[in-house]
Amino acid sequence: MAGAETDARDATDTALRLIPEAVEGGVLYVVSTPIGHLGDLSLRALAVLDGVQRILCEDTRHTRTLLARYGIRTPTQAAHEHNEARAATALVAALAAGEAVAFVSDAGTPLLSDPGERLVRAVVDAGHRVVPVPGASAALSALVGAGLPAHPSTILGFLPRKGRERTEMIGWACQCPHSVVLYEAPTRLASTLDDLAAVAGPDRPVVVARELTKRYEEFRRGTLAELAAYYSVTPPRGEIVIVLSAAPPAAAPSDDTLRALVAARRAQGVSARDIMAELTRAHGVARNAAYALVHDA
Repeated sequence: MAGAETDARDATDTALRLIPEAVEGGVLYVVSTPIGHLGDLSLRALAVLDGVQRILCEDTRHTRTLLARYGIRTPTQAAHEHNEARAATALVAALAAGEAVAFVSDAGTPLLSDPGERLVRAVVDAGHRVVPVPGASAALSALVGAGLPAHPSTILGFLPRKGRERTEMIGWACQCPHSVVLYEAPTRLASTLDDLAAVAGPDRPVVVARELTKRYEEFRRGTLAELAAYYSVTPPRGEIVIVLSAAPPAAAPSDDTLRALVAARRAQGVSARDIMAELTRAHGVARNAAYALVHDA
């Protein structure tokens, strides 16, 4: 154990040599930490965590385990969703006194479905610098390994567990014209895939990424119906990311449908100009074709 601790400290010392003067006073460093594989902690992150005066973290016990692995003895303080307002006030005071402070979540990039938004907002409002130290992210790791278009994409994080907010977010995700990244707990994965299938249709392609960067990392690809059925009888373990494929483009309305729409709008007293604007904006009709439809009517 002593040898391992010495090797870990050597890694931190190497980081300090490669990245001298890594921190500045009065700055909040938002540091990404590994989501599984400890090798994903960057040299810059090591230097920053070793050089700041304090580290704010979601769970001090979890973060101390990571710090001990690299021989870092920087003091830690809790900053989570239950004490974020109080922690933000203390953080701004520390920065005003010239301290360099780091903020980490339990794993991955802070603020992405993790606490920290109020901390960063308070620091920005107080006029202090916020410096991101990039690294591991479950959402980005799932997206680049899924085999679905990664750009553009939207990260929604965890869905609400129930109620109108959940229904609305599922509806939005299923109608989105590009890939959508969702987080989910293992115990709710099958039911969430069922809920998505009910809106997007059973044949929508989807990827479930599990235990990213860890020993049992897995990408399972299929349709919503296929993966909902699989996970209903094969309960998953570990951290889960869902990558839902884009909604297919809507079929263009027929000429008869467009003529009926124009007739209805004219009967409602809508001007020809406004009807043309609706045809081009909402239905993708070319301007000259919209003009012809309106004036033929």
